[in-house]
Amino acid sequence: MHTVELTKPDGRRMTLYARQPLPAGLQAPSPFPDPLAGAAHLRWHPLRGEWVTYAAHRQGRTFLPPPEYNPLAPMTDPANPTEVPVGPWDVAVFENRFPSLGGAVAAPPELIVPTAPAEGRCEVVVFTQDREASLGALPLDHIELLMRVWGDRIRRLGAEDAIQYVLPFENRGAEVGVTLHHPHGQIYAYPVVPPVPARMQQVAVEHYAKEKRGLLETHIEKEVRDGQRMLYEGPHAVAFVPVCARYPYEVWVAPIRAVESFAQLTDEVRADLARALKTVLLKFDALWQRPFPYLMAWYQAPTDGQPHPESHLHAQLWPPYRTRDRLKYLAGTELAAGFFAMDALPEEKARELQQVEVRIQ
Repeated sequence: MHTVELTKPDGRRMTLYARQPLPAGLQAPSPFPDPLAGAAHLRWHPLRGEWVTYAAHRQGRTFLPPPEYNPLAPMTDPANPTEVPVGPWDVAVFENRFPSLGGAVAAPPELIVPTAPAEGRCEVVVFTQDREASLGALPLDHIELLMRVWGDRIRRLGAEDAIQYVLPFENRGAEVGVTLHHPHGQIYAYPVVPPVPARMQQVAVEHYAKEKRGLLETHIEKEVRDGQRMLYEGPHAVAFVPVCARYPYEVWVAPIRAVESFAQLTDEVRADLARALKTVLLKFDALWQRPFPYLMAWYQAPTDGQPHPESHLHAQLWPPYRTRDRLKYLAGTELAAGFFAMDALPEEKARELQQVEVRIQ
């Protein structure tokens, strides 16, 4: 993996990644000439016991730009600058101009609940220069590079004292609120372990203390033995519709053996994990012969500098459709109680995806 470090005219940092050496002289453009002025802050939710971040400057973020202007495409016209330069790079990472965390951190307001500066980082990850591509359509070695990039960002961001958890994710499709359709994802680096991974971490710690092995590793063995919901089973990685799926087409992708984070993947495991992910994404698109929307998040160990043998790197993907033409909306029981209700069995949806044949070159 080859990298080049750049700084944008507005002060934001950018890193370009490639499978081949990058030439000297590359410069990072920006559609914004002035430094970031907005500042986010945290407010404590007293009933839930968790932080909420407030970033009013995000109301002015880029929203559905005209078709002729793609801010994530390489800049070819200096009169219409974009976020990334022309050059032989494969993946570009830069600081979000409209961050929910980090940026121009200022003193928080004094309110009736505790407040705190919204320390952290928000980064944009441009998966490819091709605006017509998708993550699932990229070659396997490109997806492997992206996983190396995620590992590198986690190492860098996690080394900062203020950062306790790093979450790479992708939102794909207008159905989940995407307004820039160039293939890209984001990375949020949090000053605390957020509620969802914190709860999973707590359960994993309790299981490891009792059983002396990882919870997800144990569950993967059960899914493989059962076999009903498996979508991919390789020598080092698996993908399956979990028996406990909360969304009809929910899929988990993971190494078979516990690995704490992307930074600890071996070449062999990373290659198989890329194949597992690509298999799932191709099945999604081929299911109804159209681009399939989803939210994808990669969970891993906290970045507190401590060993976490209970942690197990994995992705959870949540497509919003429950049938070809019907979205799954969260209802009262899910939003108000956090108690999910499924109208379809995971085994039924797994069979639909199992019947979709895909070829990976």
